[in-house]
Amino acid sequence: MAYTILFGSFTLLMLIGMPIAFCLGIASLATILYIGLPPIVIFQQMNSGMNVFAMMAIPFFIFAGDLMVRGGIATRLIRFAAGIVGHLRGGLGQVNVVASTLFGGISGSAVADASAVGGLMIPQMAARGYDRGYAVNVTANAAIIALMIPPSHNMILYSIAAGGNVSVADLFTAGIIPGLLLAAALMFTAWFVAKQRGYPSEPFPGFAKVLYFFVSSAPGILLIAIIFGGVRSGVFTATESSCIAVLYALLVAMFVYRELDWHGFVEAVMGAVRTTAMVLLVIGTAASFAWLMAFLQVQGLMISAISAISDNPIIVLLVINIILLVLGTFMDMAPLVIISTPVLLPVVKAFGIDPVHFGVIMILNAGIGLNTPPVGTVLFVSCAVGKITIREAMRTIWPFFGASVFVLLLVTYVPALSLWLPSLFR
Repeated sequence: MAYTILFGSFTLLMLIGMPIAFCLGIASLATILYIGLPPIVIFQQMNSGMNVFAMMAIPFFIFAGDLMVRGGIATRLIRFAAGIVGHLRGGLGQVNVVASTLFGGISGSAVADASAVGGLMIPQMAARGYDRGYAVNVTANAAIIALMIPPSHNMILYSIAAGGNVSVADLFTAGIIPGLLLAAALMFTAWFVAKQRGYPSEPFPGFAKVLYFFVSSAPGILLIAIIFGGVRSGVFTATESSCIAVLYALLVAMFVYRELDWHGFVEAVMGAVRTTAMVLLVIGTAASFAWLMAFLQVQGLMISAISAISDNPIIVLLVINIILLVLGTFMDMAPLVIISTPVLLPVVKAFGIDPVHFGVIMILNAGIGLNTPPVGTVLFVSCAVGKITIREAMRTIWPFFGASVFVLLLVTYVPALSLWLPSLFR
């Protein structure tokens, strides 16, 4: 009966459109009252879920991303991307993917990537004759690259959900090759669709211009090396790197590019505060929900259920991928990672699957979920920027969605794609 109350009330509340944080909190409270535990347990678990020092990295990376958007860094990264790949077929689609990869390596946020790059690229693509559905689909799918490469704060979230036993530095390193592989797959898809529809390419500006664009964007690109190099070498932690990212972004935006004024700074602060408040509320309620699942021994039931299906790791990973893809259609990324990790990590460990490898699988699955209704946050943002409906976007998203799933299967069944690079640093 406790399982029915926990999962049933959560599903019912979500179906009637209640925000995910309240769905998690109310379902947890109802279950606690049924079990007979004091309600204060819910608030204790919420506090424990949010009161983690490593979690400080999330608001700082969010703030750094806002500063970069308002400080001109995103614009220069897009201009550099246009110089190196704009001459390919469907040039602005290629630029969109490369710019998302570069900006994602700075912000670590798919939503920030979609709003920043999409806000600049989608109007340009529409003006050059690209279908708005194509522009939105490229933007939405390219944005999830930010989740795979450093400084993805969702990797930090996975490490915390795993009990802090999975190295953030290893996760950052493990996501690089899968992230670049996803970028390559999306670039090929963008080229293929553009060729079928006869979209134009952009003139090559010349090597001198490309070099100028690179030098202009170098301060932004340098931040990628600072964050990854510092965390990987152990010079500073992921939390410390987020503070450095804020300070660096502030200095570049104010004194190098000189595009951030006081009004922009205040807007960046308020935007980061609002986003952080929403994220932490979801994290807190998801932590109480995850604690209840542990209390009710859901992990053991899940291991038994999946073992009953098959003891073959290939089948087990396929089943887990399907579960995560389905969950991703109606759960946002933070609660999905916090709730699913404590349940599924013991399962994959029981079948000999590396936790770092599983972390990359988890994040990519959750990222694909950000582009699948009814709770597709990145797709919603991209559609809002592109001024089209979700239904219009879904009609033409399938080639890009297929490319993302193809990369997911490669990452799932070729562990070396995730584990080879971290092994070089051990």
